Amino acid sequence: MAARMSAAPRIVLDSNVCLDLFAFADPAVAPLLQALRSGAVAAVTDAPCREEWQRILDYPQLALDPAARARCLREYDEVLRPFAHDGASETKLPRCADPDDQKFLELAHAAGARWLLSRDHALVVLGRRTARAGWFEVMTPRTWVALEAWRSPGN
Repeated sequence: MAARMSAAPRIVLDSNVCLDLFAFADPAVAPLLQALRSGAVAAVTDAPCREEWQRILDYPQLALDPAARARCLREYDEVLRPFAHDGASETKLPRCADPDDQKFLELAHAAGARWLLSRDHALVVLGRRTARAGWFEVMTPRTWVALEAWRSPGN
């Protein structure tokens, strides 16, 4: 897996995208899951992002039973690879309106990700700035799938 991880473009998934993939099995993002499982892209996570994922799985409004929560966490761990970083950066990243989402920007930058996928409008809007700066693109998973971004030459 390490060879595929280093060769494939990196991608960061926010928690709502993970819900679409692992809890809801949204068919609209099935190509994303296929790209992750095939190694066409390498998803990364860090401790704060994984902790948020664990916390979200316990939200009562999701009504996930213990077996479903365990399955979602197992699938997350099978597809997303830990990326260690200290969170410190000399780069001045844009500030997200929701401080809880800042960690995804920081991870994408630290990991050298090509994409950050999110359904959060505030993050997607910040993507214009991150792309202009040459760091990474932020887009919805449906846009990413529609663009077949991972299949573009030069990735």
